[in-house]
Amino acid sequence: MQSNDWSWDTDPDLPKNFDDLQVFKDDPALNHFRWFFTERNHKMKYLLSELQKNEGGVLNFVRSYKTMGFWTDEKSITLTEWAPGATEMFLMGDFNHWDRNSHRMEKDSFGKFKITLPRNPDGTYPIPHMSKIKLHLKNAQGQWVDRIPAWIHYAIQDDNTKVYDGVYINWIEHAYKWQHERPPKKQNLKIYECHIGMAGIEPRVHTYKEFTKIVLPRIKKLGYNAIQMMAIMEHAYYGSFGYHVTNFFAISSRFGEPNDLKELIDTAHGLGITVLIDLVHSHASANEMDGINNFDGTDYQYFHAGGKGKHDLWDSRLFDYGKWEVLRFLLSNLVWWIKEYRFDGFRFDGITSMLYVHHGMGFGFSGGYHEYFNHLTDLDSLVYLALANYVIKKVHPDAITIAEDVSGMPGLGRPLKDGGVGFDYRLAMAIPDKWIKLLKENSDDEWNMGNIVHTLTNRRWDERCVSYAESHDQALVGDKTLAMWLLDAEIYTNMSTTTYETLIVNRAIALHKMIRLITLGLGGEAYLTFMGNEFGHPEWIDFPREGNGWSYHHARRRWDLADDPLLRYKFLLEFDATMINLEEKYKWLIAKDEWVTLKHETDKIIVFEKGGLLWVFNFHPTRSFEHYRIGTRYPYDHRLILDTDDAKFGGHDRLRPGYQSNFPVTKEPWHDRGNFIVAYIPNRCAMVFEPIFATDVDEKHPPQVQQPATALDRLQKINEGEKQQ
Repeated sequence: MQSNDWSWDTDPDLPKNFDDLQVFKDDPALNHFRWFFTERNHKMKYLLSELQKNEGGVLNFVRSYKTMGFWTDEKSITLTEWAPGATEMFLMGDFNHWDRNSHRMEKDSFGKFKITLPRNPDGTYPIPHMSKIKLHLKNAQGQWVDRIPAWIHYAIQDDNTKVYDGVYINWIEHAYKWQHERPPKKQNLKIYECHIGMAGIEPRVHTYKEFTKIVLPRIKKLGYNAIQMMAIMEHAYYGSFGYHVTNFFAISSRFGEPNDLKELIDTAHGLGITVLIDLVHSHASANEMDGINNFDGTDYQYFHAGGKGKHDLWDSRLFDYGKWEVLRFLLSNLVWWIKEYRFDGFRFDGITSMLYVHHGMGFGFSGGYHEYFNHLTDLDSLVYLALANYVIKKVHPDAITIAEDVSGMPGLGRPLKDGGVGFDYRLAMAIPDKWIKLLKENSDDEWNMGNIVHTLTNRRWDERCVSYAESHDQALVGDKTLAMWLLDAEIYTNMSTTTYETLIVNRAIALHKMIRLITLGLGGEAYLTFMGNEFGHPEWIDFPREGNGWSYHHARRRWDLADDPLLRYKFLLEFDATMINLEEKYKWLIAKDEWVTLKHETDKIIVFEKGGLLWVFNFHPTRSFEHYRIGTRYPYDHRLILDTDDAKFGGHDRLRPGYQSNFPVTKEPWHDRGNFIVAYIPNRCAMVFEPIFATDVDEKHPPQVQQPATALDRLQKINEGEKQQ
């Protein structure tokens, strides 16, 4: 509960002097748009003050999930629904044999209908757990309609009619008993993006329980320390990938029951895995019978009225973030997922649509600041996003928030107190586009090393990014995964280890590994992959729909391909696991040192230093280089710790002799570095070296190597060595 003496000026998480924000100091070009930042912060300050005055504070306000919708205590069941346009409302369901007139709800002056049902004389509750219910209401048009409560916790679809019904959940008598605490907050996030329904081999909808038993152990073994779960919020149309949400407080029932999902999250926490939910607050399904559109008979209850409230490309409804009850609904929804299901954070989907009145449609962003801070920016939406981050961090200080924004708005990933919007990360969405563009439009010898490096490193200072070579977007029907772009038809004919390795397969396996490694090494402060893509999952994702005969063939994951010892997918899987676990050991994602020392266009070689390690990439399609000098900051002998050409990764062991000996350092300048090593660099190969820190070395005693544990420790050791030089 928020203190009664709360004020903006005493809250350490909020900005104080709007004319002297840290973002202005870090980026003086933003000074030209002080007026915008001032207006946004004043609007948020006013809103928080009004919430303090009228709701007892924002933290009381966002706990409205305890008073709205169904709420059960030891004495009774209470249902409260906001429907200002409705004139009458009744509760009906299995409990009263679907009598539309027996349980009238009373309406107050704020447009909220309420009914309280005391426990039966025998102590049972009047509505049985998991029984179906609906509302029968007279809407603003004078029509009697049946609706699912907007705040419903669970909904199921009738197998015959395909119509959804709300389901009452008795959280008192059927509470889940949590076994594990949340894991500590991860600084080096490695995210495994996943979809429950398609997470199995068979062509059908898979379940939370199956994911817990089969997929979580795979993720743990791979080394990913976080999962990002798609399509959790209930959506009537499976083919929407979960992005046309109908019931915001309900989990998708096609995958199982609420306690099944809680068991999944609890098990993940026990494995040390952080759990994020793919949150859709940017729009809502246009469905009426099973959604919240036209709930009370008006098109403006939760959304903007008329055309402003419709997204033409998505065929969905757009929230009015300036409305009090819309804020109650959405902000409470955030807290619900944190408190009831123990999610550790959110990936906010589609926020470019929220940020601008044009929703990013037909508008190209060149990066000019005037494109972000003007009358085309939706101030109500921007304030909502800032307020959402504020609430999330107040309720769960270690929560993680990620913004999916294609526009590149400055400040999204900065703390509120600095003048930002408060997200922890933003998705580096240009990186996967770059890889697809290169594979689609350029021959290998046309690849520009400088342009690749620019795309990987082009991010705002102090705004952390989640890098990825591909996500679910690249896997959807109509596009191709990296594996499909690289292998094409040979993904069907030449992935067996019993067949000759063709040039196409050789190239595909080499580049698939290199693209992922350089993206993880140079692309950001966190990393993401979509399930199955780590081993080059064939084909694409296509959910059951009329156009494919309602087939599940492309809505599944073929784990058996990766596990088959006779298929080359095993090489990509082994490499991904080695790469991800290596990052967990060295933690270069959190390192601040990042120096690109070579972008050689003729040789097609990229060299950089990151996390106290030396990284070398040879993208040349045909040329290998002997005795190649590699400049290095580190004045120590080097050891090879990762080689994409290793036979266990499907390579050809061209560097195998180097495994047995170190690479001596020569303390002479090269490529603006104080030292260099000499190495053989095969074509289409990447290598990662670590400097060796040795103590008390003499001829009679071998080196006693003490390797620092993390990137920060390594940098401290290196700095000490440079001072000694």
